[in-house]
Amino acid sequence: MSEITPLLHAGLLVSDLERAKAFYESVVGLRRCPNRPELPYPGEWYDLGNGQQLHLMGLPNPDATSVRPEHGGRDRHIALGVKSMDAMKSRFDAAGVHYSVSKSGRAALFCRDPDANTLEFVEVG
Repeated sequence: MSEITPLLHAGLLVSDLERAKAFYESVVGLRRCPNRPELPYPGEWYDLGNGQQLHLMGLPNPDATSVRPEHGGRDRHIALGVKSMDAMKSRFDAAGVHYSVSKSGRAALFCRDPDANTLEFVEVG
């Protein structure tokens, strides 16, 4: 049996790649990876550090009409570490992005991207 190593990437479906890129680059502040290979669908890869990436895939979402829980912590999500929760809140406030704080009391917040994918941001110092 193999030992699991760190998560290498997470992939999210997006319906409008340009809108998603604007969110992930301008609001979240991610940097593009230059080495995305030519694939049969549009997409973008982002560097999360330590060899980890976020992949946006411009593909139809098979559950686009499903009802999502109001609080992102009760929905499927990915968690990203941030150095300053206050800085992240300021970015979201300036962009008009709705977010909710973690119900567990941790220094974490949840928001949704323009395609309702849930993102958790956890303060890691």
